[in-house]
Amino acid sequence: MYIQEAHPEDGWQMQINTDEAVVFDQPTTFDEREHVAEACAVGIDLRIPTLIDDMDNSTDLAYSALPDRLYLVGTDGRIAYKSGRGPMGFRPDEFETAIKDYLGEA
Repeated sequence: MYIQEAHPEDGWQMQINTDEAVVFDQPTTFDEREHVAEACAVGIDLRIPTLIDDMDNSTDLAYSALPDRLYLVGTDGRIAYKSGRGPMGFRPDEFETAIKDYLGEA
């Protein structure tokens, strides 16, 4: 899910974004947000579908997603796993284990 920009150029920009030429203003329209989401997905070669939060940031607010967070949502729509706030709160091994447990592959 692409949510609002955590480090927009017109907000709190980080040097690494400038160094890697990943610099965007905070989108003010859905079309702008869609453009930035597509650029980010292409830039990291994302191969899974990317959803885009609405301009009211309802998903971001409901899931405490800013700046980023990993969730595993079960087929019943319930949260099966929730990471700490990223990127420091990410535990890839823990997330992988949660996925395998959920799928019965542990």
